[in-house]
Amino acid sequence: MTPHPGRRRALRTCAAALLIAAAAGCGISTTGPVRAGAPASGIPQPGTETSSVRVYFTDPYGVRAVTRPTDAPLDPQHALDLLLKGPTPTERDRGLTTQVPPAINRLTATTTTGTVDISIPLQAAAGDIEFATVSQIVCTAAHARVPGGRPAAQVHIRIRGIDFGPEEPWTLRCGPNNTATSVK
Repeated sequence: MTPHPGRRRALRTCAAALLIAAAAGCGISTTGPVRAGAPASGIPQPGTETSSVRVYFTDPYGVRAVTRPTDAPLDPQHALDLLLKGPTPTERDRGLTTQVPPAINRLTATTTTGTVDISIPLQAAAGDIEFATVSQIVCTAAHARVPGGRPAAQVHIRIRGIDFGPEEPWTLRCGPNNTATSVK
């Protein structure tokens, strides 16, 4: 059985188009390198890294991490001290704020392997503290340098000073989307 003459013409046209496409390559010209501006930046060259710490603030969409450069890795106490100072002017210009109330003017953090104990010097009922406040504190402490080298999501944060009833201290982790997650 012989193909219809119109079909033969279509097959030839298709074959010719494929040959032309194959001969053209993938569009890479034969020119050499072209100057296109400064070299890529943003990732430090090996051996030139400085330390950084993550501090968690809020915006209309939730709790957000801010990475700040430091001279050395910071422990949870120093990271929480930065949190209490609030966002920098540049961070505020980006819409970041804090939900940590001014009454919480000091947080005390002590660390052991994989655990951070935080004392809040404010005897408040759990309903008086915003969830975003707890998430800011928990995630900032969890992402600091904690003995034991656990990933931040596995660091236990035990909070004292908020009346959680018989569950004091409240044990949390920094969970998905920068939210405090209870550890059972």
